[in-house]
Amino acid sequence: MPSTSRPIVSSAAASTVYPILLAISFSHMLNDTIQSLIPSIYPMVKQNYQLNFAQIGIITLTFQLAASLLQPFVGFYTDKKPQPFSLATGMTISMGGLVVLAFAHHYYVVLIAVALIGIGSSVFHPEASKVAFMASGGKRGLAQSIFQVGGNAGSAIGPLLAALIIVPHGQQHVLWFCILALIAIFVLYTIGKWYTVNMHLIRPKKTAAATENRLPPRKVTMAVVILLVLIFSKYFYLASMSSYFTFFLIDKFQLSIQQAQMHLFIFLGAVAAGTLLGGPLGDRFGRKYIIWFSILGAAPFTLLLPHVSLLAVTLLSIAIGFILASAFSAILVYAQELIPGKIGTVSGLFFGFAFGMGGIGSALLGILADHTSVQYMFSVCAYLPLIGLLTGLLPNLHTKKAVG
Repeated sequence: MPSTSRPIVSSAAASTVYPILLAISFSHMLNDTIQSLIPSIYPMVKQNYQLNFAQIGIITLTFQLAASLLQPFVGFYTDKKPQPFSLATGMTISMGGLVVLAFAHHYYVVLIAVALIGIGSSVFHPEASKVAFMASGGKRGLAQSIFQVGGNAGSAIGPLLAALIIVPHGQQHVLWFCILALIAIFVLYTIGKWYTVNMHLIRPKKTAAATENRLPPRKVTMAVVILLVLIFSKYFYLASMSSYFTFFLIDKFQLSIQQAQMHLFIFLGAVAAGTLLGGPLGDRFGRKYIIWFSILGAAPFTLLLPHVSLLAVTLLSIAIGFILASAFSAILVYAQELIPGKIGTVSGLFFGFAFGMGGIGSALLGILADHTSVQYMFSVCAYLPLIGLLTGLLPNLHTKKAVG
């Protein structure tokens, strides 16, 4: 096969390797389908184990901390020593978490199961994001969007599959999702082989644009802090939607669990659509403008959502999901351009922080909902997108737009 692999190696530096991008996006979809089963079965788990909202938040916190704390370290280590086949290893750990979750008969065993799924995710994301960078051919925003949209599609599909398979038939039917993990392991092993022969793409050659982006360390630190605060606002709000939107709909509109999960599916579908556009628009118009729009632009809709009818809630949730989702690809690529040559470290830091903020947000919002109400909690969260005003403090990075 050497005669066919060499052209891919030589051309990848100049052009986007779409088969690899689609494969890593597909793997991300399977990974996040598995992850999204956790919040999707919260109403069933809450009823089965007689849990309060705070305990539901602790489940999310356990998963998100396991998925977040390791990611910067994984990214830092793999920047120094790339691990092409760690992608398949991470998915194997997640599959082990599914098996434990399927047979869990105690709240604490559920926590162990979600921690295993979180650890698998922490191994997957930094290296997978690096693969997207390697295959981008310079279209970094587009590549990250393709990668991210797979994850968001999985997050949307998970609640739908949970409503069809797990909720009607019981928790043990989580075991069926091991089939998805096995498919992902095969695809990721194949990607690992491509990664092995294309490691030279991890550190691109220095360009005038990269030199121009060299900012003083103080400005870089300030920009990273602002980006992390923006991630905080985005993922705290997304935590309210992913963990408690179904409870909000059940409480306010007396929907069934399955009806509420369908509305969650619609919201997450809008998130997937927004993700696909965020990166390419950032490539074309500048990442800072997309960050402005995607955080602050959601504010009018989040402020209205707790106070309107079911139809209006559905339409507003679509707008919120679409607008908010366009942020992450732009933020991540902006950070990668801010700190060139540290793709794994930057990806691990931002993915890890995003997961961590989602987990902490879910736990704190669960406590708030217990002490007040789910509807009041949504009214408080509605103000989070206003933090997007901080985008104005970000420095402008002068990068050449991808051609073609």
